[in-house]
Amino acid sequence: MLPGAADNNLLQIVEGQGYVVLLHEMDHSTRVIPTDGRPHISQKIREYQGDSVGHWEGNTLVVDTTNFTDLSAFRGSGEKLHLVERFSRPDEKTLLYQFTVEDPDTWDKPWSAEIPMAKAKGPVYEWACHEGNLDEFVTILRGARVEEEAGNKAAK
Repeated sequence: MLPGAADNNLLQIVEGQGYVVLLHEMDHSTRVIPTDGRPHISQKIREYQGDSVGHWEGNTLVVDTTNFTDLSAFRGSGEKLHLVERFSRPDEKTLLYQFTVEDPDTWDKPWSAEIPMAKAKGPVYEWACHEGNLDEFVTILRGARVEEEAGNKAAK
């Protein structure tokens, strides 16, 4: 959930019957979070994004995530990573994202942070990585300049 330093940081939140879905613009990472009161899956099952279950505390969505793999490695963490996230709306234009992480094999004690996120007008577009994006950009601009030059010659 931590926003990157560049672009593609939009987050779309969709709430349905018994679920909340978080769709990230960057790489279209999607988390489907049940809010129907179910327990976590067995500790024997490990998932790259962990196993998330959510519930509402008033108007705040609380998401508890466990069962990470050792490949998740958030800031050096391992399989014992435990993440608690809180999503609230202090005002109409802001989503406040608060989280607490703990992993007794990585940190001496749990630590927390919060990030206010500004509301943006949608939609969230498909994100795609393009190798040589700079070359494509230069080629697109060059094509536009060639068309402009041809138009100027025709106008004379």
